[in-house]
Amino acid sequence: MLEKLNGFIQKWIAVITPLSLVIGVLLGDFGSQFLFLITFLFAFMTFTGALGMDFKDFKTVIKHPAAILISLVFLHILMPVWAYLLATVIFDDPLYTIGFTLAVAVPTGVTSVIWVSVTRGNLPLTLSIILIDTLLAPIILPLILIAISGEAVSIDNKELIMGLIWMIVLPTLLGVTLNQLTKGRVRETLGKPLAPFSKISLMLIIMINGSVISPYFYDFSWEIIGVLLLVLFITISGYAFALPIGHYLLKDPAVITAFTFNAGMRNISVGVVIATAYFPAKVAMPVVFCMLFQQVMASFFSKVIERYQAYRLY
Repeated sequence: MLEKLNGFIQKWIAVITPLSLVIGVLLGDFGSQFLFLITFLFAFMTFTGALGMDFKDFKTVIKHPAAILISLVFLHILMPVWAYLLATVIFDDPLYTIGFTLAVAVPTGVTSVIWVSVTRGNLPLTLSIILIDTLLAPIILPLILIAISGEAVSIDNKELIMGLIWMIVLPTLLGVTLNQLTKGRVRETLGKPLAPFSKISLMLIIMINGSVISPYFYDFSWEIIGVLLLVLFITISGYAFALPIGHYLLKDPAVITAFTFNAGMRNISVGVVIATAYFPAKVAMPVVFCMLFQQVMASFFSKVIERYQAYRLY
């Protein structure tokens, strides 16, 4: 039953994600009362995702150091600068600028594993990028947020770093350690039964944060449409930049596929948690909206990647 539920949610994730946001907005202030649960839900999601990782994945660093370095530069320098410039020019609102930049500065998404598997990309490389990027988050994210927030918003750096350690680093290390100690058995005994609950946790996080930003929808305006369109454009541009960069710098189609999806996907949930915990609600809007497009764009670009791979073969 749990496997069927997990398969159903996975199949319809592109529909369930925006639906969860709509439900959250309709709930209004009622949903925002459960904001305190988000940190625990996210830590649980991180733990279940880490059950499929292994310390041996670090060996990929030796085989593909360039791909991992290019991925980190793309994720935490190129895309944040791109989002920062676009948001600053179009909106000239420091809160929106922080929101757009945060949305692309968070670690790469664990769900990229699914799309890399479907498109026959390099899965060990994908797992290595996810693991390394996740563990570096408490160092990289605070630095980026300090750089972009300036005097607009005061950030408690120690609290932010500790929050990232509790939400990301410790659950990841626990999950990877259990996988290592059980020689992979925990993936079947614990990983699979918990998988649907992890996805339900994501739905709940989206709903709760939909409630947080719901006041902005009461006065729906062209500004909100502009935010939606810019989020869509930045999401598309992530893939559009990654594929040609991978083509010219990485050569191997399987490595390029892994790089493209890791560059395009984001762990938006952690961005939402940070936005709602440490910033005004307006910052969360671009971050939450990313959830509307992420899986849809991944599905679209999976077709693009498949055509690219066919072109490379012939």
